[in-house]
Amino acid sequence: MLALIFAAPAATPDINVGGELLRVLLSLAAVIALIFVAGWMSRRLQARSLPGGRRIRCVESMAVGARERVLLIDADGKRLLLGVGQGGLRTLHVYEGAAPVDANPPAPQPAAPNFAQLLSRWKGKS
Repeated sequence: MLALIFAAPAATPDINVGGELLRVLLSLAAVIALIFVAGWMSRRLQARSLPGGRRIRCVESMAVGARERVLLIDADGKRLLLGVGQGGLRTLHVYEGAAPVDANPPAPQPAAPNFAQLLSRWKGKS
């Protein structure tokens, strides 16, 4: 019995800490690369849809209650005023004739800077 207690402990295999750390870092880099690839692919797929080809668009929306909204929809050149609520969707009014063309279109908003532009600005300040 005492011989078992005082016996030499079983040899534990040596762990290559450097190799394990390298494996963990490479796995982390692969996951981060997959995230960037997924973001790039989603932007590419969204760019393929042609916004000019849509025949229905929401011109304006306004909340009139906690869960009720009024929508102004342009569908094939006609304007529809729709009420949306818990009970469903209801046509409130159909405007006759073509949709009016805005004489003074709003100035286009500048595009939001992408991550690379923000990073270059941040580097320039340092």
